[in-house]
Amino acid sequence: MDNTATADAPNLDCLIIGGGPAGLTAATYLMRFHRRILVVDAGSSRARWIPTSHNCPGFPSGVHGTTLLERMREQAMGYGTPIVSGCVARLEKQDEGFVATAADGQRWRARFVILATGVVDRMPALRGLEDAIASSAVRLCAICDAYEASDDSIAVYGPIDDAVRHALFLRTFSPRVSALPLDGSAPDPELAQQARDAGVTLCPVPCTMRYEPAGETADAADGVVVEFEDGSTTRFTTLYPVLGSEAQTAIATALGARCDDNAELIVDAHQQTSVDGLYAAGDLVSALNQIAVAVGHASIAATAIHNRLPRNFRERRETQPPTAPDLPTPAR
Repeated sequence: MDNTATADAPNLDCLIIGGGPAGLTAATYLMRFHRRILVVDAGSSRARWIPTSHNCPGFPSGVHGTTLLERMREQAMGYGTPIVSGCVARLEKQDEGFVATAADGQRWRARFVILATGVVDRMPALRGLEDAIASSAVRLCAICDAYEASDDSIAVYGPIDDAVRHALFLRTFSPRVSALPLDGSAPDPELAQQARDAGVTLCPVPCTMRYEPAGETADAADGVVVEFEDGSTTRFTTLYPVLGSEAQTAIATALGARCDDNAELIVDAHQQTSVDGLYAAGDLVSALNQIAVAVGHASIAATAIHNRLPRNFRERRETQPPTAPDLPTPAR
């Protein structure tokens, strides 16, 4: 379809910004409601980092993050969802809707917007990080995959109090859990006592960390080798960095959307932000960062938007399969 801009381009019912699990779910719902939508996808979904998820509903043998995205994209496009590669740089309130401007200058008008841009994890300075994530030697979500790390030698790296809290959570899964502090700050005394009571080891500040594949040593599994100031090293089967993340909310906060203390968007029961007509779904919302939660956000937001739009009664026609609406061209 032609994506060139015209001055009289029709308004979209909804513009979806972000093509991860939340954005693609919202697209599938809205296309099945016979609404005129467009997805703008920067191709940077956090789900790409998932080696294999075993807690994603419907995949008992697990699913790779990129495979999940491919299937969700295929499902959305199967209903005719138009998806444009790009990054929305600015969102403006105008009349009864919004105007979105991409980094390359493309513009779209929409009555409603669903923001599904997610978060960006802060990563540790670890040599071989991407290979470590791919092999599950570095894991990013204890809720998602700590079960797979059961009985591993686990380290948690981050600000000391955060590291201890996450280490205590991980004691459910392994008796061998250590907290690696980001710096020399002393832990909260109560947390330190809880760590001692639970058998969590409080380590000194690491000097370097590197990924070590299986076979380079006598260890049978991939792991992370941590070196300390005294020259000693410890090898962990699994490392969890807890360095936080940055919610991709800039275009929403520029419109005055409210955030919580973690800089994530606050939404109502219908996933609407404090800006009328602007909805949010997925990890950038103040909630549990899980694929199942993101999918729920998206279905709620899409249904709420459909119910707010003018009714689109179906015209009587010859019996035939439903067809996808034409792609609205970007507005200048």
